[in-house]
Amino acid sequence: MIEDMETIEEFLAHGTSDVEDAVRKAAGMEIMPRFRQLAAHEVDEKNGPHDLVTDADRKAEAYLTEALAKMLPGSVVVGEEAVHANPATYDAIRGEAPVWIIDPVDGTRQFVHGDPGFCTLVALALRGVVHASWTYAPALERFATATRGGGAFLDGERLRSGSPEPDRDLEVATSHPYYTTDEQKRALLGLQTEGVRARSCGSAGLEYLHIAQGRLDATAFSWEAAWDHAAGLLLVEEAGGAHVTLTGERFRVTGGNALPFTAARDEATARRVVELLSGTV
Repeated sequence: MIEDMETIEEFLAHGTSDVEDAVRKAAGMEIMPRFRQLAAHEVDEKNGPHDLVTDADRKAEAYLTEALAKMLPGSVVVGEEAVHANPATYDAIRGEAPVWIIDPVDGTRQFVHGDPGFCTLVALALRGVVHASWTYAPALERFATATRGGGAFLDGERLRSGSPEPDRDLEVATSHPYYTTDEQKRALLGLQTEGVRARSCGSAGLEYLHIAQGRLDATAFSWEAAWDHAAGLLLVEEAGGAHVTLTGERFRVTGGNALPFTAARDEATARRVVELLSGTV
């Protein structure tokens, strides 16, 4: 087991490119050969018609689970599909071992419909703190990385989120109504106001990348599955952005957050979005 932060730093000093290679291989072997080639028997529903899983999800996660665990002895893996099969495995995020948090195909709905807006997400966390992340959109040929304190990068170029222009509407990507409770729907109605343009989100990982790039101003998400958020939130932070929950606290990958929460290009925008969600404006 990794006992201190220094050991994780040592791994990241030499191992980030190995992780990137593993992510690229998983996509190249298991995801892209199935893109726009899926047979009916390769697609299943998990919790309903809007929650899909494919053979690409399962096989890419299996590849990454084996590869990443070998890279960092003593680490554990929490993957979306493994948690669906056995929810108890999610508890490892709150444990003492370093944990790889994996979403093999973030944006499975887009993937199934032949839309290139999907990505593979990997984050490395310890005791609830995300230390590194990898976001790969293979159909778009874009790869983003971040390390805590080391910055965020897209295809080798430094990312800086900047701040929204003061004379234009904020663009905010929100949870799709399918995935919100009645109470969360009421909170999201706070964004239906002058000066804000709200739209349903696509792949969460790519929406976070858009914030880090300064192409999107904020998100407002109503669920807290760590595989959807861990990689992107670090990317946003390291690009200069911020994230905050309805209670004014930072989002915790270990759970127990007040929802909806926001990630945004800067702290002021994050606070404004939360005020709108909480009805305190």
